[in-house]
Amino acid sequence: MPQDPVTRVDFYILSTDSDAARLHFTCRIADKAMRSGRQTFINSPSDRETKQLDDLLWTFSQGSFVPHRIVTAHEAEPVREPVVIGTGQEPRGDRWNVLINLAPEVPEFFSRYERVVELVDAQLLRRKQGRERYRFYQGCSCELNTHRM
Repeated sequence: MPQDPVTRVDFYILSTDSDAARLHFTCRIADKAMRSGRQTFINSPSDRETKQLDDLLWTFSQGSFVPHRIVTAHEAEPVREPVVIGTGQEPRGDRWNVLINLAPEVPEFFSRYERVVELVDAQLLRRKQGRERYRFYQGCSCELNTHRM
């Protein structure tokens, strides 16, 4: 009997506590995933941060173009853009490969993804929440990797 694939979780530990740096790094990860043909969902913690990401995905790099869309809980159709941003809900459809989680908690739908990216910066509360998410994923027997940036 085949086993369900194990979700790979990559924790990127940023040395700064800057919101701008964290969001810029998010855009870099989304761009890299898109260029490698991966469908990416960015789980944003707030409407304000969703809007910031929406703006930044157009401008974060010289000549960058990351086709994306914001989704709401009321989406009727699956989305076609390679990068989608949402606040607390995932996009419809089964084609998502990468989840970038910016929320303080692990989303209940994380296991549907091949890979989860967690960004942890130097802000004390977010660092503490990152440790809690790490322990959660560890308890779920996920493949865990840590990258210090």
